Parts: sequence; C-alpha cells; structure tokens
Amino acid sequence: MKKLNVVVWNEFRHEKTKDEVRALYPDGLHALIKSFLDKNEDMEVSLAALDDPDQGLPDERLEKIDVLIWWGHMAHKEVSDELVAKIQKRVYEGKMGFVALHSAHHSKPFRAIVGTNGNLSWGRNQKEIMWTLMPSHEIAAGIPDHFLLESEELYSEPFYIPQPDALVFGAWFEDGHIMRAGACFHRGAGRVFYFQPGHETCRSFYNPYVQRVITNAVRWAKPLEHGYEIPEGAPHITAKTVDEFNQ
Repeated sequence: MKKLNVVVWNEFRHEKTKDEVRALYPDGLHALIKSFLDKNEDMEVSLAALDDPDQGLPDERLEKIDVLIWWGHMAHKEVSDELVAKIQKRVYEGKMGFVALHSAHHSKPFRAIVGTNGNLSWGRNQKEIMWTLMPSHEIAAGIPDHFLLESEELYSEPFYIPQPDALVFGAWFEDGHIMRAGACFHRGAGRVFYFQPGHETCRSFYNPYVQRVITNAVRWAKPLEHGYEIPEGAPHITAKTVDEFNQ
C-alpha cells in the first residue's frame, strides 16, 4: 500500500511568542495535528513552517505531497506568491489535495485556489456546537449529529466564499451566530476542504471529533490515483478502445 504523503504547514509564530499558545501547543499546533494523523497506517506525515528554508515547501518536496494541510494567521502576506502559484497549480491538476484550517480562510493559497477574499466576521472565544449537515459524506464518517466545543473563536457569516460543492458541517455559537464551518470545493481536478475550528488559544485540535474530521478530510482530498482501483477483470480504457468507439 502506498502511503499518503501528508504535510502539515503552520506559520509556527504564535507558539514562539505567546505563552498561552506555547502552553497548549509546546511543539507547535502542527505537531499536535501530526501526532494524531501518525496513528493512521496509510499516512506518512511531516511538518513544514513559514520560517523553514523555502518556507518549508521547496519544489522537490512540494512535488511529492498528496495532501497539504494549512494553518496560518498572523503572517499571510509573508507567504511567497510564487509558492502560492505552485500550490494552486498542483491542486488544479489533481496532484494534491488542500485542507485549510481555521484562519487559513485568509491564507493566500486558499484564496487563490477557491477564488475568494475569504472575509468573515469574528468575535470572542465561546461555546460552539458543530452540526453535521451531511452525515452521508465521507468527511462526516464517525461523527455524531453534533458535538460541543467548550471554547472556540467566533467565526460567523457572512463568510465570503463561493457556494460550496458540499457543506458538511455548520456551526452555531452561544452568541447566536452561525457559520458554514466545513465546506468542500472541487477546483480543476483537485479537492479542497475548509474546516473552521482551530484557534491557537483553544483546545479544539485535542477534540477527538475534530481529529476525526481532519483525518477523514485527508483521505477525501487525496489525489484520485490513490483512491481509485480498477476492479479485477474490468476492461481497461485505452487509446485503441477510444478509437474503436469513435469509428
């Protein structure tokens, strides 16, 4: 079995500058994400950060990634436009899936791939109920009809994204705001998933349901060649087959 090459990209700035964040994620929130993804035998997971050489994604590494998970917040503008163009191209060609977490709604790659300014409303940390709107979707596998996050940053509509191809999760916050919190997009031959929880001062990435959603999203977003197998004995479509059909 070929393992999925998964890279978790993080600015990795808050953890170095804010004691509250460092206490929650001493090795970086991307390391916490890697720790639960590492439990899956079909995944090979590694880390990348903004201050790494080539912003963590040199060409030779980028070309091998099956799914790129992205978290950014305070340094979106520092991400290279050249790198963004390369990420967008790989997703459009169906060579890589993209999973955007929390404040990555404003990241350069998400905005470029999906075609949005990524704007939304936000507010104080508060209780959030995550509702499963499409229980039959692959990303919702193993998730109940709803679950509670005791403290998460308020993200709220209006959320300026194109109409999702699938809206898997919706959020309700204790102040009464709602949010399209788990949205799927198809762009070119690639797949993109945005998931709202994950503020750096909250424990959302420790929540087992959040972890399951991200794990499911990686498998859903993977390039097609990893997920499609021609059944034994099935006819193969070849150039000759197509020529015969067109005669």
